[in-house]
Amino acid sequence: MTPSFFSKSFEQLSTVELYELLRLRQAVFVVEQTCPYLDADGKDLVSHHVMGRDTSGKLIAYARIVPVGVSYEAYASIGRVISDQSYRGKGLGTALMEYTLSETRKFHHGKDIKISAQSHLVGFYGKLGFEAVGVIYQEDDIPHQAMILKGL
Repeated sequence: MTPSFFSKSFEQLSTVELYELLRLRQAVFVVEQTCPYLDADGKDLVSHHVMGRDTSGKLIAYARIVPVGVSYEAYASIGRVISDQSYRGKGLGTALMEYTLSETRKFHHGKDIKISAQSHLVGFYGKLGFEAVGVIYQEDDIPHQAMILKGL
């Protein structure tokens, strides 16, 4: 399965695309991970939204690219990284992140990227070049680790 990836600014999203990405985020973060939190945090309005679709057109992967100064003062950021539960274990997460990193470098060339990774995914992000910084902390009752990827 080779998904097709693309990114759009908030203004470029159709209402259907916005609905799809919010639905997938809620399905994973709120329902699957039983983590009630305010998803509409204002960052979507200034972010680029990376979407991956299967051959039928179903949204199966998503991430958002947050500009420098929004999540972290001196860093671009990537967040809300998810894949549809039925597609996990097939390399989709790696493909999503490789595309997202490429897009992040295009929009924020040379900037370091900082993420807040769920701690059980530190190894996954480490394989992509991210390095853990600081100590593990709780975010929405889930252990997280700050990680940085030096800009290229």
